[in-house]
Amino acid sequence: MEFLNVHFDPRQQALYILDQTLLPGQERQIRLETQEEMVEAIRSLRVRGAPAIGICAAYCLYVLARDIPDSDPEAFLSRLSAHAAALKAARPTAVNLGWAVDRGLRSAQACRERGRGEMLEALYRTAVEIQEDDAAKCKAISELGLSLIRDGDGVLTHCNAGPLATSRYGTALGPILLGTERGMTFHVFADETRPLLQGARLTSYELQRAGVDVRLICDSAASTVMKNGWVQACFVGCDRVAANGDTANKIGTSAVAILARYYGIPFYVLGPTSTIDLACPDGACIPIEERGEEELRSLWYEKPMVLPEVKCYNPAFDVTDHSLITAIITEKGICRPPYGPALAALCKEAHEGKKGTSAPGENFLHL
Repeated sequence: MEFLNVHFDPRQQALYILDQTLLPGQERQIRLETQEEMVEAIRSLRVRGAPAIGICAAYCLYVLARDIPDSDPEAFLSRLSAHAAALKAARPTAVNLGWAVDRGLRSAQACRERGRGEMLEALYRTAVEIQEDDAAKCKAISELGLSLIRDGDGVLTHCNAGPLATSRYGTALGPILLGTERGMTFHVFADETRPLLQGARLTSYELQRAGVDVRLICDSAASTVMKNGWVQACFVGCDRVAANGDTANKIGTSAVAILARYYGIPFYVLGPTSTIDLACPDGACIPIEERGEEELRSLWYEKPMVLPEVKCYNPAFDVTDHSLITAIITEKGICRPPYGPALAALCKEAHEGKKGTSAPGENFLHL
């Protein structure tokens, strides 16, 4: 399965996204042209999923750069940096957003001596590379994740980490979709993922379209399906991995991890190396986005379900402690505890673009 969730048309020089707020009822592509439209699309979850946000932001930076008339390199880069800051501020938790924007900025800065045209070309080339690289990473993650489950297994997932959130296959859903392509059968339990219902609106939509046996459950039913013996593994994505292996993902993920530990079920976190933030020592240092009260009060209701004077607390993410995670699967390999040295070596290897040069030991399995 492959969705055009982020699509740049080089002939039109136009950036389009699939508006995920309309799914599953309507599939509509919208064009992003201004900084305001781009920030709103990221903040309102029209484009969502850490890798997809990064891809979108890289193209956004290029589109915005095309409208900067300054031929003076320093003036051009100054305005580009202002656009970059606005994009990065749209959502604070997912590390891919800042990572992709900073990568684009560095590519432009490296060409400052060659003029505006070369800087634009570098920005565009970087965005394409990020998107193509993510597709390759998702395939590698899917292969590794598939090695951890067997034909006929039950898998529980939370939120959405499939093709809509990435480039192809996805991260947490990647092993399931890849295995299904190869004739394997899985029984997936998808948490609805309140309050934004990514599991209901997006994950069940993707899996049903792919011919996967999927059951949608309310978030509070996760314990029941685990207790019944219907779940052999939990697969979730992530928006940021701290240096010690703590991970931030959609609110409710840590509860799933706690339940999985109680019932003796492996809990796997899947994501590309770009989600690893070695500058963040642990989960306490991960900024957690808080969203508006209306998402709890009325977003999916015909009328408000809460008295207007009731206060609401709506964190978009929570942090799963590294002690609850069986393994972290990236495109470079499977990391197992202790995560500190494994993640550090993995990131060094990913940066160097080599294999076998930084093996951290038995807690790291190469692809």
